[in-house]
Amino acid sequence: MAENSSDICREQCFHPDTVERVSCAMASREDLLAVAELFKALGEGRRMSILNALLRSELCVCDLTLILNMSQSAVSHQLRVLRGARIVKSRKEGKNVYYSLDDRHISMLIETGFEHVREERGDEL
Repeated sequence: MAENSSDICREQCFHPDTVERVSCAMASREDLLAVAELFKALGEGRRMSILNALLRSELCVCDLTLILNMSQSAVSHQLRVLRGARIVKSRKEGKNVYYSLDDRHISMLIETGFEHVREERGDEL
């Protein structure tokens, strides 16, 4: 792919103070990879549908299958991925398993994502 000349500096220049400050403030490679894995888990449409529902209420797998018109095995598979990424948590009540978002950070990520795409589209919030 050819580089777009408006995407690159046309003259070489460096800002040592800025480079040093940013380099020292960068997250560790371990943290970068962990965040990339988090976003990878969030980056699938069926999982986002599940999270959209769980943003509104704790739900059992049966309720999720009805709300999302998905099979129980499909919902369970996606929930395993989300649970493994610590995006959702589960609790057993009798023979049923209820899911909710793991913590407020996950809620904030999802809500911020919705705000971002709505603003980009020009939708009213």
